[in-house]
Amino acid sequence: MRNPFLACAAAVLTAAALAACGSSADGNDPEAAGAQRPAASGPAVPGPSAGTPTEKPHEPKEAEETSRADPSDPAATGPRTPPDEIAPATGTFTKKQKEYLADRVPKGMDPAAVLETGQETCDKLRYLVRADRDTAVGAIATDEIPDAADAVAGLCPQHQDLVDEAAYAYPDGAHTGKKLRPGVYRSASPTADCSWQITGAGGKELSRGSSGTGKSRKITIPDSARTFTSTGCYAWLPEGAKG
Repeated sequence: MRNPFLACAAAVLTAAALAACGSSADGNDPEAAGAQRPAASGPAVPGPSAGTPTEKPHEPKEAEETSRADPSDPAATGPRTPPDEIAPATGTFTKKQKEYLADRVPKGMDPAAVLETGQETCDKLRYLVRADRDTAVGAIATDEIPDAADAVAGLCPQHQDLVDEAAYAYPDGAHTGKKLRPGVYRSASPTADCSWQITGAGGKELSRGSSGTGKSRKITIPDSARTFTSTGCYAWLPEGAKG
């Protein structure tokens, strides 16, 4: 469940991304390599209450939009363009951009469009981390920013710390068994209906709680925990050392 943090952020980034993110501060966008940057067409800004996207991230495109299809879409699977054949319509790609595009461009697709998708992910992360770092990490943990790990590794490595922390976070839902890691966690961008429960062996309740304020809370998952369930808290991020 989401909360109101990015209801206005979505509108701000939509306008800002079109006007400012075209000259990305990461320096890895297509224009930086001389390639033409296609019009932005990514999903709405991720995060609590970003609103329902007008188009699902993996919804099949119309025939006239196939050249812009999301390479992670099952419909876009198939033969890939060999790395030595990947080139923009004009100019050249940087070494980092070529590494990111390797084995990622479906045959017949404009590689600049694939690069644009990754760069938009970096743009969103850059915006979110400036506005609220916990929400940025939560957006990765909840998969509201899909393929963030690949985009960060190839195009904006300065955000690797967000990906690393998200790997130890818990999105809303039920988590059991080996997925549970004892420790202290804080809620990232919870709603006013945030609630959680921790149970041990045999379903014995160890702790439960709720927060009607929408403010971040801290909980401890003990060694004896067997199930951790969260609703309306968006994501729980680790405190201190991770392991």
